Amino acid sequence: MSVNSKDMLASNKDILVGVGLRHPHFTDILASAKQVDFVEVHSENFFGQGGAALSVLNQVREAYPVSLHSTSMGLGSLQDIPTSYLTRLKQLTQTIDPFLMSEHACFTWGLLQNQMHGQVIHSGDLLPIAHTRHNLNRMCEQIDKVQSYLGRELIIENVSAYVKFDESYLSEAEFLTQLCKQTGAKILLDINNIAVNSLNFEGGNIQESVNDYINILPVNSVAQIHLAGCSTVPDGQMVIDDHARPVSDEVWQGYRQALARFGAVPTLVEWDSDLPEWSVLISEAQKARAIANTVLGARDE
Repeated sequence: MSVNSKDMLASNKDILVGVGLRHPHFTDILASAKQVDFVEVHSENFFGQGGAALSVLNQVREAYPVSLHSTSMGLGSLQDIPTSYLTRLKQLTQTIDPFLMSEHACFTWGLLQNQMHGQVIHSGDLLPIAHTRHNLNRMCEQIDKVQSYLGRELIIENVSAYVKFDESYLSEAEFLTQLCKQTGAKILLDINNIAVNSLNFEGGNIQESVNDYINILPVNSVAQIHLAGCSTVPDGQMVIDDHARPVSDEVWQGYRQALARFGAVPTLVEWDSDLPEWSVLISEAQKARAIANTVLGARDE
């Protein structure tokens, strides 16, 4: 019998800490004692009918709640999300019964014009959007459509953006707040993405950037927190959110700030490039739990 995610969440008063599960760690998680509360996978990696990957995920689902994290939905796209994509996502949702489903506040789909007709193409990346009223309305339409089709609540992640838009009249935090108010969706707060944007565009005072960001968000709006690390670069070069290093001290401090405001929010450690041994990833999750227990203990006193 698989674990019931909703019952587990309702009965667990402590923080839930998980890790992003990637292919090289499939054997590790099945062969190891349970050391995290949940795992998160990229939805698109399991869209195939049958196959080894989906078989492994079903085995993992017997012991762990699963969070489905999508990267190709493109909720901010002017183009509609392809029906074929939504169909496969719904099939996976029905198979796995995730306890959280997330996407990014970005666009991925566009229309390529050629001599004969327009062709819908995927960017292969999480492309940022200007925080305008038009884009807010469009993303709300897309979120409403997806939530209605899936019968599930989405949580929407802030992104690392490598350009700034002059036409943005809302900050990202204000934009996400409005999305939640209008659609009922929640926020996936990625602390490292705030840190990356702070380093690239805001002078690099990460503690101040995190504080300014989270104080805009309603206390009950955050449904999950992401933690990650990225490669350092020489001064003057753009920082890229490559998820290739341990969580930095600055992001750990940002995590403390977020916990103090939002409380015991399910927390995930992401590591996607230059993957470490399973034990190293688990140690990052254990550090997150230790920090959360300290902050939340002090918060409740």
